[in-house]
Amino acid sequence: MGFLAIMDKGKIAAGLKGKSFLELLNNTPEEIQYFIDLSIELKKQKKEHKEVKHLEGKNIVLLFEKDSTRTRCAFEVACYDQGGQCTYIGPTGSQMGTKETMKDTARVLGRMYDGIEYRGFGQYIVEELAKHAGVPVWNGLTDEAHPTQILADFLTMLEHSKGKKLKDLKYVFMGDTRNNVARSLLIGGAKMGMDVRMCGPASLFPDKEWVAKCEEVAKTTGGKITITDDVKKGVEGVDFIYTDVWVSMGEPKEKWKERITLLKPYIVSSELMKLTGNPEVKFMHCLPAFHNKDTKVGAEIFKEYGLNGVEVTEDVFESKHSIVFDEAENRMHTIKAVMVATLGKQYSPKFHLTLFKKKKKKKKKEPGGGLLY
Repeated sequence: MGFLAIMDKGKIAAGLKGKSFLELLNNTPEEIQYFIDLSIELKKQKKEHKEVKHLEGKNIVLLFEKDSTRTRCAFEVACYDQGGQCTYIGPTGSQMGTKETMKDTARVLGRMYDGIEYRGFGQYIVEELAKHAGVPVWNGLTDEAHPTQILADFLTMLEHSKGKKLKDLKYVFMGDTRNNVARSLLIGGAKMGMDVRMCGPASLFPDKEWVAKCEEVAKTTGGKITITDDVKKGVEGVDFIYTDVWVSMGEPKEKWKERITLLKPYIVSSELMKLTGNPEVKFMHCLPAFHNKDTKVGAEIFKEYGLNGVEVTEDVFESKHSIVFDEAENRMHTIKAVMVATLGKQYSPKFHLTLFKKKKKKKKKEPGGGLLY
């Protein structure tokens, strides 16, 4: 990486310092790429046991109105790795929303913590939190958006597409294309100039206003957006097939019958994977997934509807094409990058020279005193 490119990264980082991370629509393509590049470097440092701690002396709080495995663990491990301290407040652990408004909660927590993560319901809630907290706020998931998930997805895609950039990649989301992950994949792909496809029944298409915003972004980046109910058109030639559960967190169980009826043609099966025409196609899922009947919910669905695996079949989930656990691990590395970029201490040009500049290989001396090249 050249000196000017490193300096550009320094400018991007300076612009991110102290800012919240709420929705990919708010970030430039350069900022999104910076988060990914930083996560690659931080992941490398962790694997080599050479991690520099940029969050020493920082305290963060995790506000969860919805339970989670990956999001909570990713934030906690990332924070501790970087030398920070972390407090977890679960769905029943505070007065938020019952005896205290989000505005008041934000002003209290902003006095005690250096950064706040929120995972819960409406996007307006995390926006309200960020407006009044006075410290960076990070969106761990809302009903409308899941931006940290998409950073992990893009890092995973790059790791499985050696030599390619994001703009070279094609992916399709199968299923309920209105949900938060699908919406964020749509804007994320548009921002990065990618070939993005949403494939599901027309009654579950994303709202037209959101699609229009994404299409406007895609015009400026060279991205391509396709919304279709045609499975063959949706998957043809893609590099990645992505899906999610058919009923989102907080929705009633009664929704299952309606969704199963609508979405059965969009189950990610071996047959559907073959329709891509790409023998190297990869399968992605944000998890948790209903891929067999070995969970309580999976058993209930099997008993009621006879499906042993809902949005994805077991053979695909456990196949060589599945990269879901790489994706899950990368939640931690990309979340760490977001926290370091927005809250970390080091933002000088010198820091970026140290962080991103490739180290020269040392010349080895021969036993007789000569140099080995």
